[in-house]
Amino acid sequence: MAARIDHTTTSGTFSLDGQTFEVDNNAWVVGDDAECVVIDAPHDVDAIRALVGDREVRAVLCTHAHDDHVRKAPELAEAVGAPVLLHPDDMVLWRLTHPEREPDGELADGQVVEVGGIGLRVLHTPGHAPGAVCLHSPELGVVFTGDTLFAGGPGATGRSFSDFGTITASIRDRLLPLPADTEVRPGHGESTTIGEVRAQFDDWVARGS
Repeated sequence: MAARIDHTTTSGTFSLDGQTFEVDNNAWVVGDDAECVVIDAPHDVDAIRALVGDREVRAVLCTHAHDDHVRKAPELAEAVGAPVLLHPDDMVLWRLTHPEREPDGELADGQVVEVGGIGLRVLHTPGHAPGAVCLHSPELGVVFTGDTLFAGGPGATGRSFSDFGTITASIRDRLLPLPADTEVRPGHGESTTIGEVRAQFDDWVARGS
């Protein structure tokens, strides 16, 4: 069976710099009928496990380590018997949520995670977080962008460990070169395409958001 993308939205909170916000997070499961990976593990393990079903989970891939994306990662990993993988530059954020539990492995720029007959290439895209990554599947024509890129612009950069110039450089250099019809599946909100992003990018940079 060909690889597919399954999706659910879960609700909870995001906390950083002494502030807490209500948020809705996308959770993505990519694979075929036999195996899959989970991209981010936000607020509800049961909702994610319902998407997984009886498939083997090869890994829990963290796009970055803000608590709304990794809060349930250790619990999910234990439940499905899979490793948690994170870019090492985001350990400073990971330890804010999980000070006593390390990830099981690292994600590196250019690494390809293979699952269900397709590959997910890791693109290091710092800016929203120092170890933020996107995951590009040429076979599916999709890039999973976490909080680096949304339909409405770059991810937020007004909090600790973030920088607007860095995130816009990441989008320009790592994401805009992808094919225009590549679907952008973000960590929150609706999807867009790389072509639509290209058309708006200069305006985003000019207004600084």
